[in-house]
Amino acid sequence: MTKQFSLAHLTALGCTPPELTYIAARAGYDFVSIRPIYMGLPGEPNYALAENKEMMRQTKVALADTGIKLLDIELARIYDGLDPKRYLPAFEVAAELGGRHVLSSIWTGDRNYAIERFAELCDLAKPFGLTIELEFVPIASVNDLASTLDVLRTANRENAGLMIDAHHFHRSGDKVEDLDAVPSEWFRYFHLCDAPAEIPTSKEEMTRILREERLYVGEGGIDIASIVNRIPEIPYSIELPNIKRAEELGYEEFARRCLQTAKDYLAANPRRELVSI
Repeated sequence: MTKQFSLAHLTALGCTPPELTYIAARAGYDFVSIRPIYMGLPGEPNYALAENKEMMRQTKVALADTGIKLLDIELARIYDGLDPKRYLPAFEVAAELGGRHVLSSIWTGDRNYAIERFAELCDLAKPFGLTIELEFVPIASVNDLASTLDVLRTANRENAGLMIDAHHFHRSGDKVEDLDAVPSEWFRYFHLCDAPAEIPTSKEEMTRILREERLYVGEGGIDIASIVNRIPEIPYSIELPNIKRAEELGYEEFARRCLQTAKDYLAANPRRELVSI
């Protein structure tokens, strides 16, 4: 099967969705993954396409011009006080642009509340033909594989899935063998990146690396091949923010190197066939 790659927005967050799409096409990607849900984080651009009609029009043109497909949108966070309906405009955007998935993560410590809101999110996305992919993040409330699977199994929605990020999986301390218990249909795409093997002890340093200084695939200390070998062949979304390199190389060349190093690593570490027992 031919490997497919998406350029995740966080890799080139300074680019608008149409700019990201043209860069992805020129650099050789198959998909883009965009962030049309504005989270209001410090220094984060607002790409809320539901509100910016001209940028939405430009994004549609860019996708049509390039043939690049929209893989997913993000980030539908679940937090205390959330009304999941606030994400409906972004779901409409994703559906209109031909997107497939919505990335979500959980930032509330209230398990029952989190599961209820996640289930509601899935129900709201279903009429748009979208899946909700739950990602565990080391600085979030749901921060490992076990707690993520707990949410997915309890919510029990057919359009729910699990999105593994190589950085986050390594930082969580989870074991690759635990992926064997995950239903294969829950895997729809994978965040590809690398990072130093040493796990930061402070939340501040963890946050800095995951937002600003991830490494090319194969450059760090994460055993990415062992993770990839435990999951089906699915699209690889390269989420690899590295502010210094992006500034030095420019977004397009940086995106190109992200893709080439990922391809080189995967070619050098071919996946083994999974054996069903």
